[in-house]
Amino acid sequence: MPRRILRHTKFLGLLLGLLLPALPASAQVRLKDIITIEGVRGNQLVGYGLVIGLQGTGDQLRNNPFTLQSLSAMLERMGINVADARVQTRNTAAVIVTATLPPFARQGTLIDVQASSLGDSRSLNGGTLIVTPLLGADGEVYAVAQGPVVVGGFQAGGQAQSVSSGVTTQGRVPSGGMVEREVPIELRNAEVLRLSLRAPDFTTALRIEEALNRRFGPDTASALDLATVQLRVPVAFRERLPALVAQMESLPITPETPARVVIDERTGTIVVGAQVRIDPVAITHGNLVIRVTETPQVSQPNPLSGGETVVVPRTDVEVDDQRGRRLAVVPQASTLKDLVDGLNALGLAPRDLISVLMALKASGALHAELQFI
Repeated sequence: MPRRILRHTKFLGLLLGLLLPALPASAQVRLKDIITIEGVRGNQLVGYGLVIGLQGTGDQLRNNPFTLQSLSAMLERMGINVADARVQTRNTAAVIVTATLPPFARQGTLIDVQASSLGDSRSLNGGTLIVTPLLGADGEVYAVAQGPVVVGGFQAGGQAQSVSSGVTTQGRVPSGGMVEREVPIELRNAEVLRLSLRAPDFTTALRIEEALNRRFGPDTASALDLATVQLRVPVAFRERLPALVAQMESLPITPETPARVVIDERTGTIVVGAQVRIDPVAITHGNLVIRVTETPQVSQPNPLSGGETVVVPRTDVEVDDQRGRRLAVVPQASTLKDLVDGLNALGLAPRDLISVLMALKASGALHAELQFI
């Protein structure tokens, strides 16, 4: 190799070694983590039941007639007639029970269920869900749920003060549901599999097509659109479809991530994607704070004057426009770190930063999609 070409090759290698670490590396994931197979899905189940054994935190029966009717009907099925009795228990709560029937679930499979209070129960802690049929969208019973309810929060207090943490009106029954009816899913003789992308994207769909064709042969897979990739089952796998799916799901794929900023205004949470870019821009931001204070005063007449004592309102209004903020210049951000450093230089709170991001998007300097949740 000539000496000049050798020097150029070494220089190019050194240059690439300096540039590549600065570029954001896209993570490779398994194909099974970004797709689902069409037809292989879960089914939503719902039911109505009763939770018993509560420590006085159940529904008030006079305010929740459905709880009283359900309790009376349950006792009558057990041979106890309470039609003329005045039931006043606070140890029972009416709940809506939900669950997801996973695909290929066989009879006897145990699933987790969720119980949520329907009445004015204060807490389901310590309760037990009694036998509750779980129905599908067609009205058929697919599972039956029963078991102790596990509540993540707690509530305690007295007459003057109470303490609570988390949500105590809903809980889970681990392995509390038992599958009684199967949902048939037949894939044994399938000639075509359709793969649905969880995050539709044309680039990701084409990468999946290329990976499948390299693994199972040319023209085996084809991307139909940005959300669907079709795979023709090779003849060697017609009788061994689980082996095909297992090999397919383990293929490494580099998904394309869009430039997106996700904003939750209720909590002030901001998530910035790695592909977000910003042009050079100058930003200033100030808050207008108006504080209104009510301090009513009592006007009392002199003794034996015959006047009346009245309350005179007094209102103080303070205005602070916070003009101390400076004009900050955010340089061009070519990486996520540059963008974060530039926005942090403004010294803004998360809720103020949301307004700045919206203004940047309106000005055209922010090259990303703003998604509010």
